[in-house]
Amino acid sequence: MSAAPPPPMRRAVFLSDVHLGARHCHAAALADFLSGLRCARLYLVGDIVDLWWMAQRRVRWDAGHNRVVEALHALRRAGTEILYIPGNHDRPLRHFCGLALPALRVRRRAIHVTADGRRLLVVHGDEFDDVTHFGTLQERFGDWLYYRILTCNQWVNAIRARLGLRYWSLAEFLKSRSGAAERYIGRFVQAGLAAARRRGLDGIVCGHIHRGALIERDGLVYANDGDWVESLSALVEEADGTLRLLSHLGEVLAELPPRAPATPAAQPMEAALPRAA
Repeated sequence: MSAAPPPPMRRAVFLSDVHLGARHCHAAALADFLSGLRCARLYLVGDIVDLWWMAQRRVRWDAGHNRVVEALHALRRAGTEILYIPGNHDRPLRHFCGLALPALRVRRRAIHVTADGRRLLVVHGDEFDDVTHFGTLQERFGDWLYYRILTCNQWVNAIRARLGLRYWSLAEFLKSRSGAAERYIGRFVQAGLAAARRRGLDGIVCGHIHRGALIERDGLVYANDGDWVESLSALVEEADGTLRLLSHLGEVLAELPPRAPATPAAQPMEAALPRAA
């Protein structure tokens, strides 16, 4: 029997909102995804370790969480460059921004340059909360309800797994049918695109809202790599600059082709951050 071919080499991979240490993290699914991954650069776009949950509630850390850490170490040993952009749930790590640690670099934000020359702002996305959140009682109740839905999501998928059915996100299903949730997501997308436009960039890669997406609007790219508590997705850039949103099983959920013929050998992967207007 011939050996299985190696997985494709991705130019860059972006993932966020893992929430290691929190109750609703799908660590085992992420560990499986990382174990089949080969990439030149991995962006950890915030909320990778849920320090907020760990400080406020009981820590959940099992064999799946250990496998995630081991998989990240294996990628680093294989030559993957890892860049960590802390989010709001791992905010204390922002004290290390600007430092190069033995296994990774920590940045507040970055500019990723694709193989076809598109310059994308990479941020977690919590900086848009002042624009997207109105601080209403309805939104505070929504936060409380969301965590209850995630618990139900775990129960539903435990039953589905026993029946041999694939993963299905109850939380995503309910959010897609909530007018308030859709309006919030719309405000978030607009805020992200506006931030890229002010800096004269070609788009944005972010996380934070637990809704994966890959679209082009008004000539700008909006890419949200999703999360690992409900949607279980990641964003990848292929060698020619193609952007793909992948499920945890490697299925292509959305795709944007390269803008122009790629010259990956000549194209640097990172650019200096321009000042916002």
